[in-house]
Amino acid sequence: MANGSSDSDPDLLRTVTSFDRVLRLLRRLTTPDGLSLTAASTLYRLDEFGAHRLSDLAVAEGVTQPGMTQLVSRLQRDGLAVRGGDPADGRVVVVEITEAGRELVRDRRTTRARMLAELLADLSAPEREAVVTSLRVLDRLAERTAAH
Repeated sequence: MANGSSDSDPDLLRTVTSFDRVLRLLRRLTTPDGLSLTAASTLYRLDEFGAHRLSDLAVAEGVTQPGMTQLVSRLQRDGLAVRGGDPADGRVVVVEITEAGRELVRDRRTTRARMLAELLADLSAPEREAVVTSLRVLDRLAERTAAH
């Protein structure tokens, strides 16, 4: 991509448009389990990175603390997460995924993988390899902010 102002770089603008289209694709690959994208993202984060303070989850998922409190209450009601206290600071609420939550995450990923496989089957072998390579690079970019 060319150096310069990001608001006028046509390659960068096309890349952002492509990201938007891929995000819409991922939404279409969402399983019909009634879980919102934020709830799913929260469970994925807890599965991947372990227990989090409720306040840190809110920041990481881009929602208000009251919104995250409501979300965690629903996840807890559904048996997908539990909340407890922080042994080091009793004022802090810590959220952890349950085994049922982990199972739901695995099932969602398996279902999405099947759906994606159907789409990828329409591509040539070099195109599929290009997708896999591109996603590895994008995953490295995502790692830079994933734990924050």
